[in-house]
Amino acid sequence: MNTTDTIINLALEEDGVFKDITTKEFVPKDKKAKAVLIANKPGVLCGTDIFIKVFKIIDKRCKVSLKMKDCAKLKQGDIILEIKGPAQAILSGERTALNFLQHMSGIATITNQFVTSINNGKTKIYDTRKTVPGYRELAKYAVRCGGGTNHRIGLYDMVLIKDNHIKLTKDLTTAIAEFRKKYRKIPVEVECENIKEVKQALDARADIIMLDNTSFKNTKEMIDLIRKGSAKKYSPEIEISGGVNLETAKKFSKLDAERISVGMITHSSSALDLTLEITIK
Repeated sequence: MNTTDTIINLALEEDGVFKDITTKEFVPKDKKAKAVLIANKPGVLCGTDIFIKVFKIIDKRCKVSLKMKDCAKLKQGDIILEIKGPAQAILSGERTALNFLQHMSGIATITNQFVTSINNGKTKIYDTRKTVPGYRELAKYAVRCGGGTNHRIGLYDMVLIKDNHIKLTKDLTTAIAEFRKKYRKIPVEVECENIKEVKQALDARADIIMLDNTSFKNTKEMIDLIRKGSAKKYSPEIEISGGVNLETAKKFSKLDAERISVGMITHSSSALDLTLEITIK
């Protein structure tokens, strides 16, 4: 069983889908139904495969016909899909399926707002590890649907040396050099908050230099220093991070850094307003 199936089954168990006393007692077992999924607000669609899987796990007789695919731009009133099958299955699975779809579409939607707001042709919007526990795979996919780019997936696929790591590291340059002897293909990023730390990161030849929680003026100064310190053989990517919102992302994008990472696209996105409506009995 893959991660997605595990999450779906946990969600179905949590909601007591197979113990739905309301539906079982008030809707005949042999009743068939059809329902349509409607977008109540504009946004970016994400999570249709999960939506379908929810109903297939509940009752394989449920048939879903997609009218729109993941990553599609939704307008208010759009019909996203149609589902036919046993009425009990449709009613019992409605909330679980919508929880996945609305949450993922919310992430895709706000990500797309960031991507659209900067639109400078160079800077990309990146996510972070600030995801709901267990939902990271889904959240990262939703970010991609919104036009964003995934940062590291976990603690294993990339090095990110933060201020607390640096406090416990005697010599950053030596430590990075030793690491690269063991792991040649894993990128190394260093978090910096001032000019001194940027100089250390440059001396250590970090692949990515993150400018974290710095003002626009200080960020510009540090980017100028990094660009001046770059050469043909060494030109690190620059990442701007720390409390970025739509307004500041647009402003920071003028500095032409390669990356702007935004935690709020996964930890503070609002669920997209979608409704599943029964159309026939």
